[in-house]
Amino acid sequence: MLTKRLLHFTLCILCVFILVAQSTQKPVLHGKHWIAITGKPLGATAGAMIFNQGGNAVDAACAMLGATSTMWDVLSWGGETQALIYNPNTGKVIGINALGVAPSGATAEFYKEKGYDYPPNFGPLAAVTPGTPGGLMTMLAEYGTMSLEEVLAPAMEMAQGYPMEGQTASRIEGSKDEIKKWPPSEKVFLTNKGEEWEAPEAGEIFVQSDLYNTLSKLVEAEQNALKAGKNRKEAIYAAYDRFYTGDIADDFVNGVKDLGGLITKKDLADWKVYIEEPLKTNYKGIDVYKLTSWVQSPVMLQSLNMVEQLDVKSMGYNSVNYIHALYQIMNLTFADRDFYYGDPYFPPEEPIKGLMSKEYAKARLKEINWEENNAEVKPGDPYPFQDGKNPYLKYIEDWTKEMNGKTGFVPDIQSPQSEFPTGTEIYNGTTSIQAADEEGWVVSITPSGGWVPAAIAGNTGIGLSQRAQSFVLNESENPYNVIEPGKRPRATLTPTLALKDGKPFLSFAVQGGDSQDQNLLQFFLNMVEFDMNVQEAAEAANINSYQMRGSFGQHEIEPGKLLIREDTPDYVRKKLREMGYTLQIRERTSGPINAIFFDWENGSMWGGSSNFGEDYGIGW
Repeated sequence: MLTKRLLHFTLCILCVFILVAQSTQKPVLHGKHWIAITGKPLGATAGAMIFNQGGNAVDAACAMLGATSTMWDVLSWGGETQALIYNPNTGKVIGINALGVAPSGATAEFYKEKGYDYPPNFGPLAAVTPGTPGGLMTMLAEYGTMSLEEVLAPAMEMAQGYPMEGQTASRIEGSKDEIKKWPPSEKVFLTNKGEEWEAPEAGEIFVQSDLYNTLSKLVEAEQNALKAGKNRKEAIYAAYDRFYTGDIADDFVNGVKDLGGLITKKDLADWKVYIEEPLKTNYKGIDVYKLTSWVQSPVMLQSLNMVEQLDVKSMGYNSVNYIHALYQIMNLTFADRDFYYGDPYFPPEEPIKGLMSKEYAKARLKEINWEENNAEVKPGDPYPFQDGKNPYLKYIEDWTKEMNGKTGFVPDIQSPQSEFPTGTEIYNGTTSIQAADEEGWVVSITPSGGWVPAAIAGNTGIGLSQRAQSFVLNESENPYNVIEPGKRPRATLTPTLALKDGKPFLSFAVQGGDSQDQNLLQFFLNMVEFDMNVQEAAEAANINSYQMRGSFGQHEIEPGKLLIREDTPDYVRKKLREMGYTLQIRERTSGPINAIFFDWENGSMWGGSSNFGEDYGIGW
């Protein structure tokens, strides 16, 4: 009896030790040679396959991009790709801008004449030119080591047939009425047409013959170029040219035309990938890098410039004061986003220098009401902080009047966990890709666009992006982001890299539309201010504000609406309500965030992958 009791006691102690040691639902992912993380298990496997064949982190990231683009749900081959790459040979961070542009004829007047307040959510008139193929091939050509054929092999095998996941199958079934508007989409997605359940079943082998043929043409172009004596880089760009100027372009444009879309062959030929110098700010000795104003990335840098002025650690993690401080800071930075961000390659020039000024951050911080939520926050005026005069102050004066027509409050919500919170499009689909290798290459990508329900262009198998909906039609709403041909919409997509002492410190990204830089800000603070490890920070409770003009649909704004996790104490909830917040409550609020932490002391990498969705990582 004593032995049994001792054994029982020992097992209980062991269970306690396990619980203490394993404080997260997923374990930390450790790697010495490489780590590959993305939004789908099969996508992470594609990255691992490339690493095992001797590829670097760029090769693996491109393979993961190709694989996840083949799996639909949150992106496809007609979407857009945004990336940051750390090059160990130069010690520099590089930005990749592969966001598509508005096509010929896509003017504000065109959409207004059709009765739109914004470009539509779905269909051919929501489309910008495809960016992901060009982004993938540019990254591979410039910074990879392998051939396009090798890197596309996992995606091509999947296009010949892979087992459909239940999440994507459900999304297709739920969108089938929209899908039936476009015959090429109906042919691809509704594999059980006429049945009660017309989408693929979970586990059904999903075949995309048209997409396979398109990818095969890219590989064929590469092979022909190599046979003609071209080098690896030139051969990859030969495939790029076939997509954007050759027969693939012809087939794509004809397919778009048949759907009633606007993209022309000239639009494809004129589009190009930009290799850019990213923005950065320094937060307590850590250099944080983001893309510039063609995406929402600078809001996190602006927020860090303000957070740095506060002692957030002493406030306590997710205390009333901490939540209120972050919410009010994000109110200010997102108001700036909604008014000042746009395509930097088009006039007017965004006041990015002023927006990024730490003196501007100090001035904005003084506007915060520390007792209650300010539901009427306006954009600031960054021009004096870059020795300029603001030409659009007249619009800021009427900012809240314009906002009031978009306002909608919601009561407390208790609902089952799902991939995306319902009732808003703040979490619209994306995925994230993180890759790093022992040579020092680090890649952070947030690709998106062409998600289900996507209009597929003819026989190409390529779904059209829906990113045009992020434009505005009226200058008074954002004079920098009014739609016009050749212009990039201000997107939400926002990879992140951080360096400390000149070496990689963190690589991180998240899906989730307007919530992305909110969650990434908190993830970063979780690690830097609250001493969490990368997995703890990825799973930790985040708050989300809805007090910004949404980037999707009708660009709704819901001042005071605050998402919190269900384990938030009652006394915190009570105080937040007293401060003017309307609470939305969910089981999980972590992202999903994917990240890599670089442990230079031990010469290893730590991977984190949120427990929010299907995100998955592999390391070695």
